[in-house]
Amino acid sequence: MDGLLDQLSLAAPRFLDGLVITLQLGLGGAVLAFVISVVLGLLTLSEHLWLRAPGRVVVEFFRGTSLVVQLFFFFFVFPQLGLDLEPIPAGILALGLNYGAYGAEVVRGSLAAVPKAQWEATVALSMNPVHRMVRIIWPQGWALMLPGLNNLLVMLVKGTALASFIFLHDITFVADDLRRTIGKLLAFGIAFALYYALNQLLSSGMRILERHAQRKLGLKPPSGKQAKRAAALAGVN
Repeated sequence: MDGLLDQLSLAAPRFLDGLVITLQLGLGGAVLAFVISVVLGLLTLSEHLWLRAPGRVVVEFFRGTSLVVQLFFFFFVFPQLGLDLEPIPAGILALGLNYGAYGAEVVRGSLAAVPKAQWEATVALSMNPVHRMVRIIWPQGWALMLPGLNNLLVMLVKGTALASFIFLHDITFVADDLRRTIGKLLAFGIAFALYYALNQLLSSGMRILERHAQRKLGLKPPSGKQAKRAAALAGVN
């Protein structure tokens, strides 16, 4: 037992450092991927070919090429072109572009799934395109796209394990390094637990957002707090 505790105390600081690197890549990549998803998703949904075509080319390029090659390109080739990226920004850029391309399809498909009558109604009310999207179409599409974005977020966090290829000491790198000193079972067991806990935490947050979006559209009953507030406003005890 004492030996196990000694091994855990030895491994804990290293895994904590690896978790920080994984979090930086995961959260940074997720924010960039979401921005790219929205921009490319809207571009590929445009009625105008001059907007739709470039968006489609970018989406297909980053979906159709390897994440590992993109990571190597940003880290090893960019310096030859005069743009020297540190490992963390290079990793975030690769993850954001790759998973952003997949997310663009989720955004496009979810907005396209909003009933046609809703689109036609906004045109009949003479709403401008921005007003139409922000007030009517996006809230309905947002509730539809959240499950797909949640899935991509989990995949993105697991994709951060490629960071060791560009000399970042993330969770996977630390587990592989410590297997020689604390044993394979303990090293990779801790890595399993950390990835699982991190993804469960992020997925729980996304599911809360999903339920909130569905309640705003009336697709789910209001929470207890919202029901009490509504009852108070209606004067019901």
